[in-house]
Amino acid sequence: MRVLVVGGGGREHALCWALKRDFPDSGVFAAPGNPGTAQLGTNLAIPADATADLVAAAREHKIDFVIVGPEAPLAAGLADTLRASGHAVFGPGAAAARIESSKAFAKELMRRARIATAASQTFTTLDPALAYIKRHAEPLVVKASGLAAGKGAVVCARRTEAARTARAMLVDAAFGDAGREIVIEDFLKGEELSVLALTDGEQLLLLPAAQDHKRLGEGDTGPNTGGMGAYCPVSVATAGMLERVRREVLEPAIRELAAQGAPFQGVLYAGLMLAADGTLAVLEFNCRFGDPEAQALLPLLPGVSRHLAEIAGGRWRPRETALAATRAAVATVLAAPGYPDKPELGAAIIVPRDLEPGTLVFHAGTERDAEGGLRVHGGRVLTVTGLGDTVGEAARRSTDACELITFPGKTYRRDVGWRETREARAGAARG
Repeated sequence: MRVLVVGGGGREHALCWALKRDFPDSGVFAAPGNPGTAQLGTNLAIPADATADLVAAAREHKIDFVIVGPEAPLAAGLADTLRASGHAVFGPGAAAARIESSKAFAKELMRRARIATAASQTFTTLDPALAYIKRHAEPLVVKASGLAAGKGAVVCARRTEAARTARAMLVDAAFGDAGREIVIEDFLKGEELSVLALTDGEQLLLLPAAQDHKRLGEGDTGPNTGGMGAYCPVSVATAGMLERVRREVLEPAIRELAAQGAPFQGVLYAGLMLAADGTLAVLEFNCRFGDPEAQALLPLLPGVSRHLAEIAGGRWRPRETALAATRAAVATVLAAPGYPDKPELGAAIIVPRDLEPGTLVFHAGTERDAEGGLRVHGGRVLTVTGLGDTVGEAARRSTDACELITFPGKTYRRDVGWRETREARAGAARG
């Protein structure tokens, strides 16, 4: 089997790694890939948004199926074009990808499907937005409706901050086209969960829940980022809770997309808020694997690549309704100094060869220099995943490896999975 993975981040490295684990004899191609994917297969120097070149490459290399990793090419219709050219693809078409590429569309879809979410209003001009903010309770959340690399949601403690954020998006174009339309919504309190499901547009296969760490600093402080780490499993995500997510969130979303003529095929990601009273609400939908959630989930799910291949090929007949994690994973992002605003690039990276067994290093913002050395090439540089029988053990392995990997100014959180390890310590104390 020959597979093309579109994208060049940590998620795509993890996808290539999972493919080689599940299909050792497969030929894996990545476009554009990174130094990590180059160790598993063949990198093609084709940007993820170069649709015509990607279609030609799929034909030239006799690709059996394509996995589109990032949201931007999905929103631009890459999966549609590939399918129209006769290629099997894992990933939704542009119409279904609007569930991520337009938060305004997602809000309307949830209203139609009666999916619980924060109350909100959508705006394209400043004055009505400011008037709404003026009478809105504090805190509140201002979101760029379009794709903003996971950084378009701003939690505002005060109305004055919300007004500045709305102005920055609508007038100053701080988020480019993504902020031409904004969504202002109620602030929800609780614990966030990421629940992903594989689907062919009708059937659903739930993956274990994960929890992302969006804030830059430990203790969930500092600015929002694309994600500084993730872990799995999450103890509050019981089997009963996941069944509620299936029934109340994922199935209604899939049905409503189909009713609008936009059947969803790929992985649907629900970002959820679980309140203290057990109430569930959707914060966002994504149309692809999360990053860094993929780096935590995929190592725990041997055989998952077969589901991706069968969905792409239109021959999926899952025998189960959910996949369970028998171990734990903690994925910690190593970021460049200055991330997320102005990451400093070019520093040399040293990854020791003798990291502890049970540790995986996924490349994201890296490149090789002329001498073959590894250099910082992006804001999120590496994702270091530790595996273990418990979240605590996995977290230790991940943190230990992060300490051994070196580049100037590296930034990372040492508390990924802190809720889970705190509960474990509290339980041990009670016992």
